[in-house]
Amino acid sequence: MERIIVKKSTGLKGRIRVDGSKNSILPILAATLLCKEECIIHDIPDLQDVKIMCRLLEELGAKIERTGNGSLKVNTENIKNCEAPYDLISKMRASFLVMGPLLTRCHMAKVYMPGGCAIGARPIDLHLKGFKSLGSDVKSESGYVHAITEKLIGTNIYLDFPSVGATENLLMAATLAEGETIIENAAEEPEIVDLANFINSMGGNIIGAGTKTIRIRGVEELHKTEHTVIPDRIEAGTYMVVAAATCGDVMIENVVPSHLQPVIAKLREAGVIVDEYDDKIRVKAGDTIKALDIKTLPYPGFPTDMQAQFMALLSKAEGTSIINETIFENRFMHANEMAKMGLDVKIEGSTAILKGRSHLTGAKVKATDLRAGAALIIAGLIADGETEITEVYHIKRGYSKIIEKLRSLGADISYEE
Repeated sequence: MERIIVKKSTGLKGRIRVDGSKNSILPILAATLLCKEECIIHDIPDLQDVKIMCRLLEELGAKIERTGNGSLKVNTENIKNCEAPYDLISKMRASFLVMGPLLTRCHMAKVYMPGGCAIGARPIDLHLKGFKSLGSDVKSESGYVHAITEKLIGTNIYLDFPSVGATENLLMAATLAEGETIIENAAEEPEIVDLANFINSMGGNIIGAGTKTIRIRGVEELHKTEHTVIPDRIEAGTYMVVAAATCGDVMIENVVPSHLQPVIAKLREAGVIVDEYDDKIRVKAGDTIKALDIKTLPYPGFPTDMQAQFMALLSKAEGTSIINETIFENRFMHANEMAKMGLDVKIEGSTAILKGRSHLTGAKVKATDLRAGAALIIAGLIADGETEITEVYHIKRGYSKIIEKLRSLGADISYEE
């Protein structure tokens, strides 16, 4: 059985380079379906989710060449299959993002209901309502979604919630639609901007990505391009918390500090020293960790994907901290695992109440989802004794070479099969 063994490690020091963004490369790979020529993409993280998306594109007819140094050549000239197979879609939620590109390019798509981390319902209703608004006939039955259209027609779409996935899927569907599409209450994440920049570099016409209103003027076709993925802000934020929690001093390279302002603000509020540079951030632990109130929100608010890591950090805090999770209704599963290590935490609905100065002790725990796995590693680094983490496949989905990177800072951590 795969497991990660972590032992207490304080004073971590050194430099870490952040990889390209997982949440950016997945929709960008899906967007290559919009183009009938070869696209070259750089700084692609070596992650299980990326491998699944590549396998899915190959199933649909794409040719993918790995050129080394984290780059891919993707040729989607001969897409012959518009049905995404269950065995791949069920493994990763983001694979549903092929629906929009397939629908606008092939005028039909059959995609099974998505899988991924079990952190809430995350319904796809917003995607389907948007496809219908664009002129598609959409049916959902027997576990799959089947959409068909003569052609997609630009329209005004209002999202009831600023869903990242729905924004991406509808933005891609509208790229080759006839006329102009306006998405209101769109998600504003940096990954949306990166996707729009990628499509625009192929000849797309997207204005307003990164704001609440995105305008997409449909074009007839797209052409080849070359693109570098933005750095992963959640990976960067995770290593920032590692440095703070272990009383360390770490320089995190290949980052965009403006993407990390909520994380930087909360770390500073907790008493951590954070120095910002053009493309790197230095994090140095302060004398003590102060208690925090955190409320997760859509970007540019505090990211739900950093909530679990901060819970590990706040186990050391002076006083009581409160974390209010507003994005997903089932995202405190890691609290039970941390409680096995001695965390004094009480869950009341969507709120976690943490009493600081919890004395953490190593235990056998399981990664309940991707970010929970990262949080348990952080908890293991500050706990006495040895922590054994199972179900580590979750961690592999979102962190490339995390063991090697932490070891380079001096962490006592190992992987066993």
